[in-house]
Amino acid sequence: MALLLLPVVLSILVLAAHFLRAGNVLAIAGLLALLPLLALRRRWVAGVARYTLWLGTGIWVYTAIAIAADRIPLGQPWLRAALILGGVAILTLLSSLVFSARRARAFYGGVETADPGQTAKQPSEERPPVTV
Repeated sequence: MALLLLPVVLSILVLAAHFLRAGNVLAIAGLLALLPLLALRRRWVAGVARYTLWLGTGIWVYTAIAIAADRIPLGQPWLRAALILGGVAILTLLSSLVFSARRARAFYGGVETADPGQTAKQPSEERPPVTV
């Protein structure tokens, strides 16, 4: 499970580094507090992490647009910074998909894992017989 969460942890750490550069200690503390929570087997932890990564994606897109908007009027290069931050935004968004994986859903209590050889019950087998 630790290897599956590696993209999530890296995305959170990079986002925390972004806030460190901005001096936002509260955001850094919140992001770093999320890391040990990932070890809890609770459904809400996956939701909080997923929403945090979605919010982080928005922050990266906003930052890319802001840097481009600052540099374009000054005639400074902006495309490389925008592409790099766009790539970071895409990777952050993709890391939120980790919580859609079967192993992650089973770990966080979203789905029961079945034996590979076990067949699914048909809906007619689950209903009690009807008597008239």
